[in-house]
Amino acid sequence: MLAKKLAIAVVFIFIMLSFALAACQPVSTASESESGGQPSGQSANNGLAQVVPTEQTHQDIPTTSEQSGVENLPAPVVATGIANNTASATAAAPAAQLSTSDSQGTAGSYTIVDTGQAICYSDQNAISCPQGRTDFYGQDAQYAGNQPSYSLSADGLTVTDNVTGLTWTQSPDLDGSASITVDDKLTFAEAQAYPDMLNAMNYGGYSDWRLPSIKELYSLMDFRGTDPSGYESADTSGLTPFIDTTYFDFSYGDTAAGERMIDAQFWSSNTYLGAVFGDQACAFGLNLADGRIKCYPSGTSGPITKLNYAYFVRSSTPYGVNIFSNNGNGTITDSATGLMWSQDDSGTGMNWQEALAWVAQKNDENYLGYSDWRLPNAKELQSVVDYGRSPDTTNSAAIDPVFNTTQITNEAGQVDYPYFWTSTTHTKFNGSGSDAVYIAFGRALGYMNGSWMDVHGAGAQRSDPKGDAPADYPTGHGPQGDAIRIYNYVRLVRGGTSGDVFTGGEVAPEASSPGGSGAGGSGEPDQGGPFVSLQLPQEAIDACVGLTEGASCTMEGPNGPVNGTCMTFPSEELACGPAGGPGGPPGGAPPP
Repeated sequence: MLAKKLAIAVVFIFIMLSFALAACQPVSTASESESGGQPSGQSANNGLAQVVPTEQTHQDIPTTSEQSGVENLPAPVVATGIANNTASATAAAPAAQLSTSDSQGTAGSYTIVDTGQAICYSDQNAISCPQGRTDFYGQDAQYAGNQPSYSLSADGLTVTDNVTGLTWTQSPDLDGSASITVDDKLTFAEAQAYPDMLNAMNYGGYSDWRLPSIKELYSLMDFRGTDPSGYESADTSGLTPFIDTTYFDFSYGDTAAGERMIDAQFWSSNTYLGAVFGDQACAFGLNLADGRIKCYPSGTSGPITKLNYAYFVRSSTPYGVNIFSNNGNGTITDSATGLMWSQDDSGTGMNWQEALAWVAQKNDENYLGYSDWRLPNAKELQSVVDYGRSPDTTNSAAIDPVFNTTQITNEAGQVDYPYFWTSTTHTKFNGSGSDAVYIAFGRALGYMNGSWMDVHGAGAQRSDPKGDAPADYPTGHGPQGDAIRIYNYVRLVRGGTSGDVFTGGEVAPEASSPGGSGAGGSGEPDQGGPFVSLQLPQEAIDACVGLTEGASCTMEGPNGPVNGTCMTFPSEELACGPAGGPGGPPGGAPPP
């Protein structure tokens, strides 16, 4: 009975998404597979030729002082197989203006892929998703968005994201050895040069490959992943990376070569306008092992050169370009993503539970004329980061000036800008949900060599404990002493696909103890009535008038006729659902 209830609820979500997006890109069907994929270090033999670095480093902060060259690159081959923050001034943004970072951006062109997170958490552990105005209500897993959906090419060389339209190289195995190791890593300069060779050989049938922007790369981020930091076993088979390994080859760090398990960082094309570690130039990258964005030493200037993996991307239309409009009423609309934002932030810091409660309070107040605000998930919030701005170079937060951002005094005594909470939990390998994701719109500080400094760049995505006290972390936490603030700020969001459907998510699977095999198995859904009743599309109801449950039906969807089956939904209404069943596309076609 429970399984049937959940199946119907999933179909309910599908219908609501389909009609909510009638004017936008159709919702693509998500892959039902959890991120398991290949064992660490294994690839599917879709190799590209290796650019051999002259120096290798195996830490998040490398120590080599040499920069690799990019001469004599081999042609690609295809293998066979804070302390307390003090608020000060808030810069005012002018009203009635249009702001766009790129004239090529078009309405609806920046479709945000959902995080994939389907489990609810308290400030410590997995919980049944809260209902009504209860503690921890309104978190990521309770909202459905554009679920991840991919298609693998017939030759196995490329993966197409059915939501964004981006096409990716399938594997970071550049030497075609069928094993992803440190030998497949590149310096930033090498990663910039590599697409030229792919294009020269028309790799995968395309000649427009490039190194992805950080927003393009972040579209692949899958928050079903678990952070292995502190994991003591060499066996990675029980870990889940932050990318769907059903479609993409992936490997954790090459521990046999002296790397850490978390050394699975991937380059983007975005360089930081500031500097990290004092004088080090860097480029942003995405760590798909531990689920973070950081700025990694690029070797352009400064003594350090980092080696990272790379996926390459292509597309026929731009992606990740915002088109902001000031509505003149305290809200900002991004017509590229379809999201509406509050122009002002919360003006003060709060812990994660308080942030969720503050959002609920704003809804009760009908803030700015709306009562459906939410705490943005990680991908939504990262979408408004402006990687062309930083406190050191533009004297601003890393966000378009159409927004107002509260200034703070950071741990180093500098005028700076806050970290902002997301609704996304940063799950640990043992199932703990004690940390949540934040985006740094100011310097991403760390405590190193006896002082505070920017270690990861404005625009970094890290995580903070949901509770505790900043005083418990006087010198930060982690290998770069990340500043632990806990009392982070909030910017409200509404609209988009995530705002249309509310779900109850799942209960997390039981995880093993530290050093064991990690979280495994599939979670059992919340048996306490996981779905809030929403109004079904009238078209779905009308399609089953005069019919009985189980009868075939046809309804007019936003993209043409949809064949389905009449079924009873949680609202006790008989309505037409997709014939493919839960997770299946209209018409019963199997997911790619």
